[in-house]
Amino acid sequence: MTKNKSLPKVLSSTERYIQEIQQYPLLRKEEEFELAVQYYKHKDLKAAHRMVTANLRFVIKIANEYANYGLQILDIIQEGNIGLMRAVKTYNPYKDTRLITYAVWWIRSYIHDYIQRNWSLVKMGTTQAQRKLFYRLKKEQKALEQLEYLSSTEKIKRISKALGVKEKEVIEMNQRLAGKDFSLDTPIASDNEKTTHLHFIADEKGNVEQVLQQKEEALLLKRKLEAFEKELTKRDHFIFQKRMIAEKQMTLQAIADKYKISKERARQLEEKIKNSLKKFLTP
Repeated sequence: MTKNKSLPKVLSSTERYIQEIQQYPLLRKEEEFELAVQYYKHKDLKAAHRMVTANLRFVIKIANEYANYGLQILDIIQEGNIGLMRAVKTYNPYKDTRLITYAVWWIRSYIHDYIQRNWSLVKMGTTQAQRKLFYRLKKEQKALEQLEYLSSTEKIKRISKALGVKEKEVIEMNQRLAGKDFSLDTPIASDNEKTTHLHFIADEKGNVEQVLQQKEEALLLKRKLEAFEKELTKRDHFIFQKRMIAEKQMTLQAIADKYKISKERARQLEEKIKNSLKKFLTP
């Protein structure tokens, strides 16, 4: 009697995709830099393609963090891939940062946007606290599941403290996530079939591309300011921090007293820093 051969494993579409991208080798830092320069200077699409394919496995790793939102993991991966491609397009190889370090922000941005658009037709949250809850509430709840001795009230308090939000917001978001989606075409009342929930939803997000562009510009400005600060003397750095980027500005007199100079001299130093910053930021 011949031995039974094991049947071939039936692979899911996700498993087939993972197998397929394994054929693309990772890039060494030197290889990545050369390819990035080719695209940065000459828009070499072959170089861009190699950078994208070499980093596809990292997108899967990030996408798996969002696998519990009830959405198809391949769809989440695809959105992350779009973010990766956008990162390659805007990557500057001369910033001395690996591509994936820079790309993580873009990948997460595209995935977050996709989840918010598709988790429910009803927007889950608009404030920063609500968005934080949306993405971290399940994780915090899972971590507390093992602590069976804690009451529901105590768990809410711990989550509230861990995420830095109000207990009321934790309860509200938990109710939203537990609730079922409903059709936005459902009439508000049976006697007025023309008015549906859809009429009361406004598109407050705006163009996704525009939002991401604004975020990118803010990130680049932040990096430029950090680079500028490194060129300042200790005194100029203090004035820059306390007068130009502080939410509550220190008075010129207070700065003058600290460095034992006149108020006018403190003003002159501030003006000099402003002019230096303007030149630094000018292309």
